[in-house]
Amino acid sequence: MDRKPTSFFKSCECAYKGIVYSFKTERHLRFHFFTALLVIVLGFFFNLKVQEWLFIIYAIGSVIAAELFNTALERVVDLTKPGYHHLAALAKDIAAGAVLVTTVQAVIIGTIIFGPYIF
Repeated sequence: MDRKPTSFFKSCECAYKGIVYSFKTERHLRFHFFTALLVIVLGFFFNLKVQEWLFIIYAIGSVIAAELFNTALERVVDLTKPGYHHLAALAKDIAAGAVLVTTVQAVIIGTIIFGPYIF
């Protein structure tokens, strides 16, 4: 069955469904969204500068996008290889590694930006 969206708005609706599905099924994505909300609240509390907001938005977007890619890859691997296969496990581990890299990057950005406000 071809699910190709016919319009920009239909494409956005499909993307929204994917985000909602991932939010409902992925504990780590919910954690990242909660953390993002906390960071945004802190950003308003400390009255961040525009340049600081740019880095915060980049960091949040990177982590959430990486988590969504990770979820998509896991579903495709499970679909194509339902049983255990070392290459399937490796693909999942690599995708999880990408999430870890972006998360560490976000923590470093957050520390650099919020550090002077907190200490």
